[in-house]
Amino acid sequence: MLEQAASVRIIVDAEKQRLGRMASRIAKLLLSGVEVVVVNAEKAVVTGSKTAILERYLKLMRRRQLTSHKVIKVWYPRKPDRIVWYTIARMLPRKKPKGREALGRLKVYMGVPEQFQNIEKVKFKDAELGDGVSKSGRVLRYMTIGEISRIIGGRQ
Repeated sequence: MLEQAASVRIIVDAEKQRLGRMASRIAKLLLSGVEVVVVNAEKAVVTGSKTAILERYLKLMRRRQLTSHKVIKVWYPRKPDRIVWYTIARMLPRKKPKGREALGRLKVYMGVPEQFQNIEKVKFKDAELGDGVSKSGRVLRYMTIGEISRIIGGRQ
């Protein structure tokens, strides 16, 4: 006799959350069987200098494929919600059934859709940007995913 496990859904608010740390926490939740919905994807942040961040994203977009020129397999997203989705997807074992099933439980949205307006949202404490000052007192430099998307040519 098969038992249906009650699916647990967590809504994550990405506003002022560091992208990499947030993505790794979400990947662990997805692998444990939790359904995750990310809202405000365009407000997630990437820390570092503006030139270093843009150089990295533009380098990813300039990559070329070495196998065949007929089928383009290297592609990088430009929309903010897809950038966040791909960041999380790359932290999962995508070639294994467990990873593909986990990726099916992920939804990413720009802004907050109506069905999630009045539901409590989770923020990861260790991924918080905070007040923008590091422990040593230096001002943290960062860019939001929305700003990065606009610069690399994404539609909002």
